[in-house]
Amino acid sequence: MAQYLFGAGKLFATPILDVYGQPIANPTPVEIGVMQSVSVDISYDLKELFGRGQFAVDAARGKGSIKCKATVGRISGALLNSIFFGGVVAEGGMDIVTQTINGEKIQTGGTLTPVVPNAGTFVKNLGVTDAKAVPLTRVAATPKTGEYSVDETTGAYTFATTDVGKVVFISFKYSATVAGAKSIQVNNLEMGYTPEFSVNLQREFKGKFMGMEFYRCVSNKLGFSSKQDDYDLPEFEFQPMADDLNRVFNSTFSE
Repeated sequence: MAQYLFGAGKLFATPILDVYGQPIANPTPVEIGVMQSVSVDISYDLKELFGRGQFAVDAARGKGSIKCKATVGRISGALLNSIFFGGVVAEGGMDIVTQTINGEKIQTGGTLTPVVPNAGTFVKNLGVTDAKAVPLTRVAATPKTGEYSVDETTGAYTFATTDVGKVVFISFKYSATVAGAKSIQVNNLEMGYTPEFSVNLQREFKGKFMGMEFYRCVSNKLGFSSKQDDYDLPEFEFQPMADDLNRVFNSTFSE
């Protein structure tokens, strides 16, 4: 039976060098999960030799290039850091932006301290609006009607006593400890510093297989695109190149 291909396949990335060019002693392979699509485009410059005639009398390949792109559905901080950012990873901590969705009523005395979710710690004020989504003005102290002040150490907000009883919506950033969370600090490194990884692509259909292994790759583009009522499907592009053994990729087919 002839071999056909169907579906997006499976894609795995294994970091081999960190962003500083140091080999990774115990690399952790990560599946690029919930694959939507993957493309592999192999091309060469074509050099043609012409004489007096209109058509070439010979042609030869010049520089070669492989461009790959994957669209995925699963978000993995560990994967993105190992193949793209190469930043410093801290385990367990997250900074989260939230808003009091149902609004909160200003208490007697003009004070209000929003409850921080996930037993977290208040970090930064991101603004206050009234029930009509009109922003209130932040002042240092002694707020008047339509104003507020905030102690960013405790997360306590103070409003004008004339605004007591009104509903406001508070936006703020907080930090929390979440099991499995990854926090990535990306610094402004000198040009040229790039993490490297290998990639395994596997496709199978009706008992037939096609596999490709790219021994050494770098990624140059990562894109997120959110929608109001749909899933985020990040895209990342990567480019294979020759490794120290002059290998570029290996491919296998059932037929």
